[in-house]
Amino acid sequence: FLSIHYTANIELAFKSIEYIMRDVPNGWLIRYIHANGASMFFIVIYGHVCRGLYYGSYINPRQLLWCSGVVLLFLMMATAFTGYVLPWGQMSLWGATVITSMVTVIPVAGKYILQWLWGGYTIKNPTLVRFYTLHFVLPFLIAGFTLIHIALLHKVGSSSPVKSNNGLDDVPFYPYYVSKDLFAFSVYFLFFAFFVLYYPTFLNHPVNYIPANPMRTPAHVVPEWYFLPYYAILRSIPHKTGGILAMLGSLLVLFLIPFISTSEPKNTTDRPIFKIFFFFFISDILVLTWVGQKSVRDAYILTGQVATIYYFFFFMVMISAAGIIENCIIAFKIYKCDKAKISAMEDDLKHLYSAPIYMFYYKYIKYNPVAFFVIWGFTGFFMVYYGYYCRELEYLIASELPNLIALQENIRQLSNEVIQLKNL
Repeated sequence: FLSIHYTANIELAFKSIEYIMRDVPNGWLIRYIHANGASMFFIVIYGHVCRGLYYGSYINPRQLLWCSGVVLLFLMMATAFTGYVLPWGQMSLWGATVITSMVTVIPVAGKYILQWLWGGYTIKNPTLVRFYTLHFVLPFLIAGFTLIHIALLHKVGSSSPVKSNNGLDDVPFYPYYVSKDLFAFSVYFLFFAFFVLYYPTFLNHPVNYIPANPMRTPAHVVPEWYFLPYYAILRSIPHKTGGILAMLGSLLVLFLIPFISTSEPKNTTDRPIFKIFFFFFISDILVLTWVGQKSVRDAYILTGQVATIYYFFFFMVMISAAGIIENCIIAFKIYKCDKAKISAMEDDLKHLYSAPIYMFYYKYIKYNPVAFFVIWGFTGFFMVYYGYYCRELEYLIASELPNLIALQENIRQLSNEVIQLKNL
């Protein structure tokens, strides 16, 4: 609908947006739904990424599933960026200028790639036409990769927040998940409608409501809010090439997570060390978002540098280090638990085999002086013999206990393999 009335021309693009807003019936509603829908979409996407990090959706066997999701994230960012240029306001023009100029850091070929993107030596009408074409084509690529993402999801299955991967606790999708998702969608739709109907321009920059002017640079060039963390990383490094590489690395590092993870537990609920650093990471993202919209000052630059260091520290160090430490803790706990289980079994055997004798003693002997002298010798002899026999039985069970544990582990592995074969 919007593409019918939009004109991809630097002289008419801004006016065509005004025409949609003012003259087209309900054009303002459709345009605000489209503009705010991008923000709502990225709220869902970032929440989905954080959920995947929390529940270990990148751990074997879901590496390809995670990587396909990262590719989708790149395509969505490209679509959002090209769409931000189309209104051809001040932020559209200068945002396109800043972002496209980053390719000049590529040795030798960077200048020619920039001219190819611009369609000339400056941002002109061919640039806007190319961005409009990309914005129209990229959603079809997103739809194709979404099918691949869903196919990979059905192949390996989704991660379970309740830590049930054996299929025993599964429930039908209808009506349980249908009703749950409909309720969540209804609440989110009200949240979306609140911005569209009451604060439609809250998430957009006011400078972008000024027609693009290549002769006048805005005092502070700021991208959309969902790009602010990466923009803060870009600004935190004073060197141009270093800042661009850091910004790209902050996204490309997501591809490495499945291959550098060392954790045995998948769910962060079972990972006390990683959980602490994960919530620090969420706070770090919020700090980067806040810094990205601030002006260039020493205090904000220093804060951004610290937040950038922690961002890469979390992905490059803690993903691996926390897993190694937690695996060692788990192994130590299992060792102590096994020793405690063996000791508890021995105590249970003692009480089990000795209970009848102690009951007979307290009932008939201890409080009967005559019977005490008559029966004590026989009871002592019987207890010694019975204790010796129980000790031999305990040694026999303790010697066979490792074999029983190994047999139990083999049965568990066979049951998992059966479940996987059933899923195939």
